[in-house]
Amino acid sequence: ILAQVAKGNAVSIVPIQQELTTQEAAALLNVSRPYLVKLLEEGSIPFHKVGTKRRVLAKDVLLYKKNIDDARLKTLGKLTAQAQKLNMGYEDDE
Repeated sequence: ILAQVAKGNAVSIVPIQQELTTQEAAALLNVSRPYLVKLLEEGSIPFHKVGTKRRVLAKDVLLYKKNIDDARLKTLGKLTAQAQKLNMGYEDDE
């Protein structure tokens, strides 16, 4: 937490079982609320309704974020390897 604050990043502490509104979940993912609702409706993130309002668990939002971040890093690694193989100006540090 201190390292992130030192970098100037905002830090929030949220209980894993806390229910979030769609706006809170969208803010946590740094996406628009309509985009988050699309993710919910397509089943990418579990949710339930309280009356007519959608609610998501913080743990489900954070798991989705981790999975997306992992997929991005994997793709970036593949692109970097391909660029190195094609001698596109990227050098291998090894």
